[in-house]
Amino acid sequence: MTEYATLAGGCFWCTEAVFKDVIGVESVESIYIGGTVPNPTYKQVCGGDTGHAEAIRVGFDPEQVTYADLLDIFFATHDPTQLNRQGNDVGTQYRSAIFPMTVMQEEQANQAIARAQADQTKPIVTTIEQADEYYPAEDYHQGYWDGEGQRNPYCLAVIPPKLQKLRKSFAARSKAAVTA
Repeated sequence: MTEYATLAGGCFWCTEAVFKDVIGVESVESIYIGGTVPNPTYKQVCGGDTGHAEAIRVGFDPEQVTYADLLDIFFATHDPTQLNRQGNDVGTQYRSAIFPMTVMQEEQANQAIARAQADQTKPIVTTIEQADEYYPAEDYHQGYWDGEGQRNPYCLAVIPPKLQKLRKSFAARSKAAVTA
């Protein structure tokens, strides 16, 4: 039975690319969550006025990959010590946040933050936020790395290092590392 994890770690193009390569992940959808404007557009979210985060909704098979594993991958493949930014992307829409769907996911999120903090010298600023209503991002954002992203200079600079980190640090969890 498919379970879901909702994670915000900067640009959703970049986080989507990482999680699509994880064994046990069945789907990755780019979404907007955590804001106040119904049905926001990309332009509105990028303006920083809606309160939404660019996030991904990961459908996964818990018999192949656990929620805790997904959280560990999440913390390893973005910088959870940067407040409201990831690299050159600046604003609350790029915040590091976890949106747990259950009390158990919230407990595991707190545990994952503690594990991640043990590996950091700077404080983790990842927030745990209520998994309220979310809105799918526009169609052209879905599967972006697999298409347009391969020609986008920003994506070419940011995504390959994230994929390399996944494939090195979590080789047994990476589809590409296992088939290589």
